[in-house]
Amino acid sequence: MEIKNSVIIITGASSGIGKATAELLAKEGAKVAMAARSEDKLKEIAKNLKDSFVVKTDMTKPGEIHLMVEKVQNHFGKIDVLINNAGRGLHGSIEKLRLDDYKKIVELNVYGPLIAMQAVIPLMKDQGQGAIVNISSGVSKMVIPNIGGYASTKYALNALTYTARAELLESGIQVTALYPGLTDTNFSENTIKNPSESWQSRSGLPKADTPEMVAEKVKEAIINGPTEQYMSDEQKERLAFMEI
Repeated sequence: MEIKNSVIIITGASSGIGKATAELLAKEGAKVAMAARSEDKLKEIAKNLKDSFVVKTDMTKPGEIHLMVEKVQNHFGKIDVLINNAGRGLHGSIEKLRLDDYKKIVELNVYGPLIAMQAVIPLMKDQGQGAIVNISSGVSKMVIPNIGGYASTKYALNALTYTARAELLESGIQVTALYPGLTDTNFSENTIKNPSESWQSRSGLPKADTPEMVAEKVKEAIINGPTEQYMSDEQKERLAFMEI
């Protein structure tokens, strides 16, 4: 799909991968709609992006997700691409995983992307084309102790992605999953942690990719369609010691 003049929704756009992706795609000529809870941060980013649009959205609230899509559709007259990027981590063993914490990240990491997809698919069908890029994680292809709760939400997102791709094959809508590895963002700071268990800080992990590197992969996913975008071979090597 062409990026220039496309209307692209990016969730979780106030920082990290979402922010870097918005900046890159705007530079490529896209009309970027940025969604997140932090409206002030979005407005600050938007000052430097031509044809950008800010939509304050809590991706755990279905009503706000539908309103986000409605506002973008009304503002630009179409929606060409949805990038489901908003997400949150969870650290803790399966034995001590707290159900309330797990419910929170399922709402954001699974329900949010699903509702957003359901909201944009009819619009894209009417247009005869569209693209959906779901930001999964490299951990959904691995087994790493203490992040099973988080990884399971990305396993679920993968299943939704693959199934939607098959269902929409004849509709002109391409559906792609992206699997970033470790990325240098504030993601770990926002991770829900079980206070009764130890937490490995960023300083104890291998070198991370930059958000800009991941943004380039998102760009490739939009242009090329459903060719899975995996973490780099270097990322796989960095994480190999944690795989069991």
